[in-house]
Amino acid sequence: MTKSETWTVKSQGTADGSGDFIVDLPPDLLAKMGWGVGDVLTVEVIDGAIVLKPKTYTPRST
Repeated sequence: MTKSETWTVKSQGTADGSGDFIVDLPPDLLAKMGWGVGDVLTVEVIDGAIVLKPKTYTPRST
């Protein structure tokens, strides 16, 4: 069983009509997860919890 942690953060809409939003994550959480500013994450609700995961990046061929 994995240990879970709870973090409270604020989000803001991008105001560009896309429905996207920006979540400011604390630097210590970013370091712990190996994420960086500008990473794109997916958001899922699993058993009532919001779960963030890095989105897989697939480069476009030109």
